[in-house]
Amino acid sequence: MEVLCYGSTPCCQVVQTKWKLVEKNFNSRQSRFPSFVNHGISCSNTVPRIDSMRFHDRSLSVPEESRRLKSFRVYSGTSDGYVIGSEDEIAGIDEHAASKILVPGLPDGSNGEFGAPISSCFWQWKPKLNVHYEKAGCENIGSPNVLFLPGFGVGSFHYEKQLKDLGRDNKVWALDFLGQGMSLAFEDPAPKIKEGERDMDRDSTSSWGFGEEAEPWATKLVYSADLWQDQVRYFIEEWNDCVFGFRQVIREPVYIVGNSLGGYVALYFAARNPHLVKGVTLLNATPFWGFLPNPIKNPRIAKLFPWAGTFPLPSSIRRFTELVWEKISDPASIAQVLNQVYADHSTNVDNVFSRIIETTRHPAAAASFASIMFAPQAEISFAEALSRCRENDVPICLMYGKEDPWVKPIWGVQVKKQVPEAPYYQISPAGHCPHDEVPEVINFLLRGWIRHLESSGSLSLPLLDELDSKKHTNAIARELEYIREGSKKSVMVRYFGSTVSLWDRLISYINSGSKLRNLAAKSQQ
Repeated sequence: MEVLCYGSTPCCQVVQTKWKLVEKNFNSRQSRFPSFVNHGISCSNTVPRIDSMRFHDRSLSVPEESRRLKSFRVYSGTSDGYVIGSEDEIAGIDEHAASKILVPGLPDGSNGEFGAPISSCFWQWKPKLNVHYEKAGCENIGSPNVLFLPGFGVGSFHYEKQLKDLGRDNKVWALDFLGQGMSLAFEDPAPKIKEGERDMDRDSTSSWGFGEEAEPWATKLVYSADLWQDQVRYFIEEWNDCVFGFRQVIREPVYIVGNSLGGYVALYFAARNPHLVKGVTLLNATPFWGFLPNPIKNPRIAKLFPWAGTFPLPSSIRRFTELVWEKISDPASIAQVLNQVYADHSTNVDNVFSRIIETTRHPAAAASFASIMFAPQAEISFAEALSRCRENDVPICLMYGKEDPWVKPIWGVQVKKQVPEAPYYQISPAGHCPHDEVPEVINFLLRGWIRHLESSGSLSLPLLDELDSKKHTNAIARELEYIREGSKKSVMVRYFGSTVSLWDRLISYINSGSKLRNLAAKSQQ
């Protein structure tokens, strides 16, 4: 077995320590939406935790086996990259036979390592529009800035495992897109009645935005991809985060990471602002967004659609939205969706579930959903954004869960074909949200990729450290092991390099499938 570690604790300590069962505390932070009074912040609408959302266990945990120390290949992660272990530790190892890698678990205190503290913050970007974001590791001066963008229907909370872990040695940020998460409007953009009149439905959770006339600040508001990429640009270039008199601001290129919709926006942002991006990581990125034509790109066709996500909502759209929202905001429907997108049903999704429920109860949520669904497409397509990034030498890395029912592997392959130099890591079993389902693996790969770029290529890409340069272009399959809550778990990761033949892909697929079946057989013994 090979052990790779990117933590501050030397890997030899991990190897020599018996794994202990750790009871992890799942009491997450109570999340609340703010109300702004006299420019202050108060909190309300707390949603209690849901403790019954752990799916039936069908994980691929591997029973702990007795292994001799000499069977380990030890690597210790430092800021300078890999440092190979002693000769005694690696004596007798066949480099080509070593295909199993033990990657660090999440910092939960079990081995003396603790996650970085997370700060939850707000800023008023535009009138009546407050952006929520979370940050960690801002004290890591000189370290890379990593910005995470969430998928549709979630927020920065979906990257808690990255903030805590990567925030130990990077400056990490996560945004809530306007109209989602906790970046919802705190005033009604289109009230049903005028101020001063009695509103019998004032407490209705779906009442905001359903009036006949928009407020002046909301007349041009559309929750679109163009708005979100502009939000990201402002956050990087101009936003000043003043904490205890110390002004924290990015104002330098970032590594931007996006899942699903967040991946689409990340790529779109990089294509339009290549000078602000050091690299883009796509986590099962959706390859398209929006149904209506963009008014700038296709003005004539856009005129055929009289409404495109603005406020107020037309009466027909209001009725349609109320019907659809009643269905999709139902807790049972949300649980069903989570059941679809997580391949490993043993994954604890309590916090994700409760935070989504919390968002649906905000009075602005339903109308925001309608605006998002009917917003026009971005000015450039996903394929065009890929081409622009390649023309501007923006590095791209792909990390896709193979069992995603929505963004299936074929989409990752299509991206790889258009950007053949982009490293492509396919993870199995993992679904639509690999960063939350297998955070240990995603964090390991992200750290390695960032260090590879920071070193200008002198440090190898993850999983390629023992291969010579001629093999960097081939497809390889590796089994990655990690410890979670005292249990050992495994996934298969297939890497595709810059020039991968169809035969290489077929052989890699067969080999990884065989190893995955062996893992499943072991777990049933």
